[in-house]
Amino acid sequence: MSPIWKTRRKVPLRAEDVMSKPPITLPITATVDDAIKLMWENSVGSMLIVDESSKLVGIVTQRDILYTGYRGLCGKGIPIRDIMTENPITAKPRDPIDEVGRKMRDSDISHLPVVDEEEKPVGVLSVKDVIDASMLLLRVLLGAD
Repeated sequence: MSPIWKTRRKVPLRAEDVMSKPPITLPITATVDDAIKLMWENSVGSMLIVDESSKLVGIVTQRDILYTGYRGLCGKGIPIRDIMTENPITAKPRDPIDEVGRKMRDSDISHLPVVDEEEKPVGVLSVKDVIDASMLLLRVLLGAD
């Protein structure tokens, strides 16, 4: 009998199963200071930026916020569009978690917006979410309590 880790099994864990929801969003008209305040108040590492029809147009992460602090841009009413990453890489809710994790690793990103068919945000996956899901799967495979 082959060891359990050599047995190929399909685990139906999807992005929607482990993503943080609802996503915290800001309108494209917001400022960097709005993002800092909302990220702090919600203890999140990213903000999804949406247009007037609530479609995803960008993402701002802790790294972007650190950049603004380093450059002395905080407290100056800088538009969020000036620091956001436009057209971020995304996932769909039904994407398998292993593909999502690979996409994050290959793209070197720590936060991945999850969008519906209309490109409206429904959640966010962080590296922590993917690691937590991986640890859970390992525990199940190894039969740990």
